[in-house]
Amino acid sequence: QVQLVESGGGLVQAGGSLRISCLASGRTFSGAGIYWYRQAPGKEREFVAAVSWSGRNTYYADFAEGRFTIFRDDAKNTVFLHMNSLKPEDTALYSCAADGGDYLTGWTNDFASWGQGTQVTVSS
Repeated sequence: QVQLVESGGGLVQAGGSLRISCLASGRTFSGAGIYWYRQAPGKEREFVAAVSWSGRNTYYADFAEGRFTIFRDDAKNTVFLHMNSLKPEDTALYSCAADGGDYLTGWTNDFASWGQGTQVTVSS
């Protein structure tokens, strides 16, 4: 099983950029797709972006397409989410999740691990 720790959150002005990280440990990381979700106060958790175990495939929510980039560095056991043109409505707790590490060929919403999250706050 993969253990996940997020970092890199903080306060940024609208229009700015931020890169958050998801550090993984565990033998199954290389075979796991990694997903970013976010949850704003009073709202349900929503999908942000995902990267496949190979790193060759990515998937974005509509609001993230064109502004956010997800990528992985397996040498560092880390998945990054780079966010540009941030808006106040991007303010949320961002959490990463890992699937079961079985070299899946598609996407899933069945996760084996979750991190604790990192707070991103965008001021207007």
